[in-house]
Amino acid sequence: MILDAQPILSSPLANAVGVWIASLLTLMIFSFLYKDNPFYKFAEHLFVGVSAAYWMCVGFWTTLIPNMIARLWPSHMGGVLPAVVGNQREWGYVIPLVLGLILLTRLVTRIAWLSRWAMGFVIGFAAGTNFTRYLQSDFVSQIHSTMVPIYEPGATTAATIGNIFSQIVIVGGVVSALIYFYFSKEHKGIFGRTARVGIWVLMAAFGASFGYTVMARISLLTGRMGFIIQWISGSSW
Repeated sequence: MILDAQPILSSPLANAVGVWIASLLTLMIFSFLYKDNPFYKFAEHLFVGVSAAYWMCVGFWTTLIPNMIARLWPSHMGGVLPAVVGNQREWGYVIPLVLGLILLTRLVTRIAWLSRWAMGFVIGFAAGTNFTRYLQSDFVSQIHSTMVPIYEPGATTAATIGNIFSQIVIVGGVVSALIYFYFSKEHKGIFGRTARVGIWVLMAAFGASFGYTVMARISLLTGRMGFIIQWISGSSW
């Protein structure tokens, strides 16, 4: 007799057990606020282990299967990817397969040095292919963002004043921050004062980034606290 798992998983008992487990694990994580303890370590190790196993399965079915197995053995993908069954084998994918197997030699001490070849190829290829993308998105686009007109004819007075102020702040902040990282000249005089302005610009940027991160974490904390309150009141199960 084959049991249907769906009704079991959706039953009130299974839901209550899941809520209790989630709530207790949340409290175990929060216990670190008091001090390091075995409950926190258990929840931390469980979270890391489950996450690693989950992403390993996701990577296997979303990356390895369609990008490797389905290209080398398309005729065996009838139950997984029926659309590729009639495709021809792409023998060029043997190279990444071999490099992936060489990476596993890291687990064998005597031949672990072989993994350096595969790792070097992967890092070099990623650096070369991503260089142009990062150059376009992080370098050229930022330069383009500073090369904007300060004055736009036809705009209202308030909009014109605000636009001029914003563009001056952007251009001045970029220039002063770049001057701070220019170490070929001693930071004295006007050059040094501009570099100190760059420090304030960097601190403002780091502070805004940190504040945004804190806000995101606070939203997560609010969600978990709400879950705990529902668990205590019994409304979530």
